[in-house]
Amino acid sequence: MAGLRTAVSRLRRELAAHPAEFPDRAIAEDELAALAAMTIDGTPEIPRLRRSLLLIAGAIGSVSALSRGLSEVRDAVDLFGEPGRG
Repeated sequence: MAGLRTAVSRLRRELAAHPAEFPDRAIAEDELAALAAMTIDGTPEIPRLRRSLLLIAGAIGSVSALSRGLSEVRDAVDLFGEPGRG
């Protein structure tokens, strides 16, 4: 959980400092805020983590300056394992 919290915090700071506006920036900011809240509230739901990660990746995936931070968030989410298959 600490790794996810750190990665999310770092990407939020990088996104806030990034000067360029892009169409889905608000989506990325909202989903990063949701991930940050999940790290505070306890054990997050894996499907929700993955959904947020996909939305963030779709929103900022083309912004090369944020790719390292996005990779760190993805790696932290991957530590939680795969969502249960029903």
